[in-house]
Amino acid sequence: MIGLHRSLFSALVVLAFVPAAHAADALNGKSLYLNGPVGGGTSCASCHGPSPAANVNGILAAANTPSVISNAFSANKGGMGTLFNGRFTTAEIADLAAFIGNPTVTAAPAAAVNPASLSFAATTIGQSASPLATTLSNTGNAALTVGTLSLSGAAAGDYAISGGTCANGASLAAGASCTVQIGFKPAAAGARGASLVIAHNATGGSSTVALSGTGNAVAQPTIALSANAINFGALVAGTASPAQNVTVSNTGQAALTFSSIAVGGANAGVFALGGTCSTTAAVAAGASCTVTVTANASANGAFSGNLALASNASNGAVSVPLSGTVAVAAPAVTASPSAVAFGTQTIGAPAATQTVTLENKGNVALALNGIAVSGAATVAIANKTCGASLAVGANCTVTLSFAPATAGAAAATLAVTSNAAPLQVTISGTGTTAPVAKPALSEAGPVAFADTQVGKSAAAHTITLSNGGTAALKIASLVLDGAQATDFVLAGTCAANASVAASASCTIDVGFKPTAAGQRVGTLVLMTDAGTQFTVALGGTGVAVPVPMLTVNPQSFDFGAADVNGTAPTHHVTLANTGGNVATVTAATFSGPFALQADASGCAAVPFTLQPGASCDLIVRFTPVGAGDATGSMALAADGGGAWAVALSGKGNVQTVQAPQNAGGGGCSSIKNGNDPVLALLVVLSFGVLGWRRVVGKSVRKEVSK
Repeated sequence: MIGLHRSLFSALVVLAFVPAAHAADALNGKSLYLNGPVGGGTSCASCHGPSPAANVNGILAAANTPSVISNAFSANKGGMGTLFNGRFTTAEIADLAAFIGNPTVTAAPAAAVNPASLSFAATTIGQSASPLATTLSNTGNAALTVGTLSLSGAAAGDYAISGGTCANGASLAAGASCTVQIGFKPAAAGARGASLVIAHNATGGSSTVALSGTGNAVAQPTIALSANAINFGALVAGTASPAQNVTVSNTGQAALTFSSIAVGGANAGVFALGGTCSTTAAVAAGASCTVTVTANASANGAFSGNLALASNASNGAVSVPLSGTVAVAAPAVTASPSAVAFGTQTIGAPAATQTVTLENKGNVALALNGIAVSGAATVAIANKTCGASLAVGANCTVTLSFAPATAGAAAATLAVTSNAAPLQVTISGTGTTAPVAKPALSEAGPVAFADTQVGKSAAAHTITLSNGGTAALKIASLVLDGAQATDFVLAGTCAANASVAASASCTIDVGFKPTAAGQRVGTLVLMTDAGTQFTVALGGTGVAVPVPMLTVNPQSFDFGAADVNGTAPTHHVTLANTGGNVATVTAATFSGPFALQADASGCAAVPFTLQPGASCDLIVRFTPVGAGDATGSMALAADGGGAWAVALSGKGNVQTVQAPQNAGGGGCSSIKNGNDPVLALLVVLSFGVLGWRRVVGKSVRKEVSK
């Protein structure tokens, strides 16, 4: 018994030191399955379908068994190693396995609004401020049902729900969002506060957004910034950063003057200022200036500060947070693809080739000491563009060839030695005497798209997949991978599960539509049924839509009185582009009995562009529909944000039609006092007629008597 007790005690001691197992989260697994790795990339659903229950490609084998997923990554089955190795943590792989085992898992909605408060620029009483918007997001995992949208508070009448995509009864899927646009038109001077209340079926039943604005009795300047924050990224100690520019615009109606332009905060000494903004020069209404900021830190770690602008602007002092990190010189090199698969190749046929791109991901120059292939003698370096060094952010290519001499599998390794950590790329291929397909892409990349405005599409780039072999090939997978993969689009005749006959080809049309400004990258990954894998690096730059600088004159107009159903009066409103960029007017909307009048001498039909320094006239027509006062407005919108409004008014006049009156000569005269000369003329004429008839009558009687 004593021995038994000791054995039990020893077992309990061992169990006490065993770490607790990860409690797999099927809901998180569902998100990873449908959306891909947290760091970006293609999703499991792109190859296995929207639900594991369909068991596409035998995925149910991984139900509640994380090791099946890990082993598939390690073996690079179907290219999964290239797509996912290192992209998921052990816990996330367990979550994926739990979701595959429970694909019907459900969740609840959660609501969040951002921003939670809207602060409008100070606006002259009776005028409309540029509208602002808040976003309602479903951060849960079930559909969020939107209820009523309402305004409350002391000055609720100064605000209006003027647009957006949220609506009563709308349903937002998990991760989806909608917007509510609010307009502000102060009815009195001073602070004007209210709240937007959005009802929904999430916890709490509603979300509230605080609304604030100020009514101005006189015109005031308003300050607007092109950037809300500046992050200098990772810098090398002792090396100055590239200059970052902030455009400061005066969107108000009076001159903007600065009392102070300075940097404050814990590391203010790291930053240096420049630019055209100055405390000695005013910025006219509708004009702008720039503040240039550079950073140069010597100590390692994070640094921060604030660019503070004090002025006479109606929206008060503004600040721009500044941040960045400093690190010692750290070279780093990556390879794309991280593994090369030649698939099956015919013995004695011309060598198959694939290209590996090496990129310097560090913050200093990369010194390349050696690039070599070891392993199977049938794998060799056919060509390379890499030299002795590689600048920060630069890349070079190594072209590998595979010419099997015997049947069976061949394996090799591409090794890169440098002043960074050693890098190895595994290479595989198979030799055969049977007829095989020989896939080839028309280019190895990288594909660089032209700079494209955010939300617009660049011209598509076409890549051809050809089959130069003696057997048909099948495309096992064709996906986009990478942190910004969603900024790229695939089209063309090539598609997953499509076949390409011997000596035939298909096309891959790659599009680019950036969702944000800055450098955007992705990777095209194609795998054939024989195991041949191709990767093509994709890149482009999203260009932020410049904020338009437009002015309208006048900002209000009264048409006076106009006849209902009469000729509609018109008035010219001058629209001028006072900025340095082309402005595109996208909409002109009216309220009340007002509209645009087409006229060859005015602005072109909406949408239209206006060059810097140019102006044109919008001809506004007033068509009253009834008697009495009429009010309304013209609202203009342009690419890049902003809104411009013109208050309009007039008065409808109804003409009274009077029936004819017998006030003069028997209804034939309009003379009302009885002294109408026509009456005398009529009397004379009547006597003349009577006399003529008597003369004629006598003559007739004489003739008869004869």
